[in-house]
Amino acid sequence: MIGLGEACALGSAATWAVGVVMYRRLGEQLPPLALNAIKSVIVLTLLLPTAFLVHGASLGLSSIEIGLAVLSGLVGIALADTLYLRALNELGAGRMGIVGNAYSPFVILLGVVFLGERLGAIQILGFLLVSGGVLLVAKPPKEWRTHPTHTLRGVMIGLVSVMLMAVAIVMLKRTLEHAPLFWIATLRTAAALPALMLLSSARGEWKRTPALSALPWKRILIAATVGQFASMLLWLAGFAYTDASTAAVLNETTSAFIVLFAWWMLDERPGRRGLFGMTLTLLGVVLMLRG
Repeated sequence: MIGLGEACALGSAATWAVGVVMYRRLGEQLPPLALNAIKSVIVLTLLLPTAFLVHGASLGLSSIEIGLAVLSGLVGIALADTLYLRALNELGAGRMGIVGNAYSPFVILLGVVFLGERLGAIQILGFLLVSGGVLLVAKPPKEWRTHPTHTLRGVMIGLVSVMLMAVAIVMLKRTLEHAPLFWIATLRTAAALPALMLLSSARGEWKRTPALSALPWKRILIAATVGQFASMLLWLAGFAYTDASTAAVLNETTSAFIVLFAWWMLDERPGRRGLFGMTLTLLGVVLMLRG
């Protein structure tokens, strides 16, 4: 039976896929650091009142736990999200989907080394099916294909971003099991925002950013609210209420969701390869849940 953690991990994959489709288009108009800073301001604006309403004013965290949340925000949002957006611009959604498959192996490796977690035989089979499925659906249809000049550089940037995401969540695993979820998410975002502002200013990205009145606010708000606010909370909840390895594998279904949403939102048909890949992915998810 599917539990709360598993449901949250799947929900995180679906909402993040919405964000990826949106961010792919937004990346044509906004540089990555500036885009990351803008969406982080929106997310923080949503998180602060939510944290007060749900948990009250008390954080209920030790100084070490606060430090871990801050460090996780710097690593997982300021660095990892920015690098992910940069790689998405260079590779396109399809190639980035392939690179993103490295996420769960990184989390599983870190979970085994630092958290003492293990996967059973059925779960390993499920992981292999999920990985095979997302590799299939990650091959983009013709409309998605890009021809970047620096493909190798894009792949390396993408791998680093995925590795940093894994590090950022595994370092918080024990804290998430008892900490107030919304305050953790708020601390992570609040820690990342100043760093993003400073880095984007230092790199001159604000000079290349359109005026506020000219920004595609509807798309930005959807991407930030669904693809970041909702996705991040579900992502953290998934790791809080189930094993890190299980949550990471279920997060891999993002690639299948990307294909579905691109079909629906961008009229990009996945073809037989994509449909077969999604079938493998869903079968792998069932095995993961049964394991």
